[in-house]
Amino acid sequence: MDPNSFDDKCESRLYIGNLDLKITEAALIKMFSPYGKIVSEDFLWHTRGPKRGEPRGFAFIQYSTKEEAKLAKEKMHGRLACGRPLVVRLASEKCTEEAAQNSAKAVHEAGKTSIAGGSSGQMNRSAKIAAIKNKLKALEEECSSAKKQK
Repeated sequence: MDPNSFDDKCESRLYIGNLDLKITEAALIKMFSPYGKIVSEDFLWHTRGPKRGEPRGFAFIQYSTKEEAKLAKEKMHGRLACGRPLVVRLASEKCTEEAAQNSAKAVHEAGKTSIAGGSSGQMNRSAKIAAIKNKLKALEEECSSAKKQK
């Protein structure tokens, strides 16, 4: 698999949040279709509990190009829908935030110090990969020692 295909997919995928519960999938597609070709749409629903079957208030839309996604983000972020301002951002912004947080935790849990790049505290890609590998190794060791104790 091409390592850049994930990045390209993430850059053409939008997170849409703060959706009013009255907004339907069809309405969402209608709102975002003027900005480009929508390849896929993930409208999230509660799957269990008392709110089962109700919308969760956010969705993801995948455009065919990252340019279309950026245009939709610029035009739709902050726009009112059913009286609520939409939160629209590239899914990659969310991806990189979570990856940085998770890998920083993994490095810390593996007994290593975090490698910070710049004042923002963002880790570079190789540091993130190393952190994930360290976390995996720690989990594997934890698992094997638990099996030996049984």
